[in-house]
Amino acid sequence: MDRPRRPGGQRVLLEPREIYRDTGPIAAVVVDCADPRTMARFWDEAMDWTLHEVTDDQAVLRSAKGVGPYVEFLRTPGVKAVPDRVHIDLLPYPGDDQEAEVARLRALGATDLDLGRGDVPWRCLADPEGHEFCVLAPS
Repeated sequence: MDRPRRPGGQRVLLEPREIYRDTGPIAAVVVDCADPRTMARFWDEAMDWTLHEVTDDQAVLRSAKGVGPYVEFLRTPGVKAVPDRVHIDLLPYPGDDQEAEVARLRALGATDLDLGRGDVPWRCLADPEGHEFCVLAPS
């Protein structure tokens, strides 16, 4: 579905979509990207979520439990040039090892990031297109 754009290229959703009916107040977290298929491959493996749609223009994932918002990767022109103002934090399952999870994500294509925050309990990484995300310490 091609979405209208605001000046400056921001997408706008003007009409309600049936898939958003039961998401709660946040329908989707939308991430601009160059290649939704690449993003789908990475994030499908990175998160324990269900892949709902993959095309050349978008990839859509949602919790395997069918609750909460969707994460949508939408093809946009241009290259990511600045740090993201919103990012995803991943929480390992209870009992999982944070370093093992970071190693698994690196094997999928994530890279380490040093954001200059010093000694913190989370690890900063970037997905294959450079979008920042964090791996939190498991509870």
